[in-house]
Amino acid sequence: MKTWKNKWKKLCIAVLSTSFILGGSGALVSDVQANSSNGTARNSVTVYLAGDSTVSNYESHLAPRAGWGQVFDEMFDDKIIVKNEAVSGRSSKSFIDEGRLAPILDQIEKGDYLFIQFGHNDEKIEDPTRYTEPYTTYKSHLKQYIDGAREKGAIPVLITPVERRRFTAEGLARDSHGEYPEAMKELGLEENVPVIDLTAKSKALFNELGPEGTKKVFLWLDPGVNPNYPNGVQDNTHFQEEGAKQIARLVIEGIDESKLYLRNHLAENLLESR
Repeated sequence: MKTWKNKWKKLCIAVLSTSFILGGSGALVSDVQANSSNGTARNSVTVYLAGDSTVSNYESHLAPRAGWGQVFDEMFDDKIIVKNEAVSGRSSKSFIDEGRLAPILDQIEKGDYLFIQFGHNDEKIEDPTRYTEPYTTYKSHLKQYIDGAREKGAIPVLITPVERRRFTAEGLARDSHGEYPEAMKELGLEENVPVIDLTAKSKALFNELGPEGTKKVFLWLDPGVNPNYPNGVQDNTHFQEEGAKQIARLVIEGIDESKLYLRNHLAENLLESR
């Protein structure tokens, strides 16, 4: 019976997620209304980012390592303020347990956004301080972000985890996050929350670039190229700055597809490319 129910859930997600995730639900109406008062747009909107090392900021001594959240503010005009609260090594569980969600919810206001991307560290079954099970504790922790944002009149947006750089022998990008992306999409449907499927978008990009091309996205440097990495580095999880910008543009693509209010305030260079 449990197996049949799981198959039925996945079938429902496959049928419904395209419409909802790409903005086919009623989320658009509430999104726009939350960002206006009596028909007058707010002067500014703040986007809070909660996530892990693939999203977080990095100090200059680690350059060119960068999370996509580090360059996200470059994607918008001056009406959008980005506050990147993502922290390296955190899961949906440990981020809450360490008291990192609470300050966000203290500050967030009506019409602001909370973007939520976790999964990389939720998968670490050997670490009970971070591990969550996809269809139970992962979803229940993510729901705390959703509920907290909504209580303040803010708009939560779920983002499935960006793929790692993993390829088959034939040069095809591999899935690296198991059931976590599907569990997040399922939660999005259950809670009527916009979902940006960054897992699928990044996998498509990596397939396009191939094993060699993706080295320019991830933190792959030869010895002697950068003084911060004198011995070189081969990192298949984290990005260098230009790669972080490519991933951030995928998130923007999801914002546009989901018809979120933020699409009205893209940076001029992004508007020209649409």
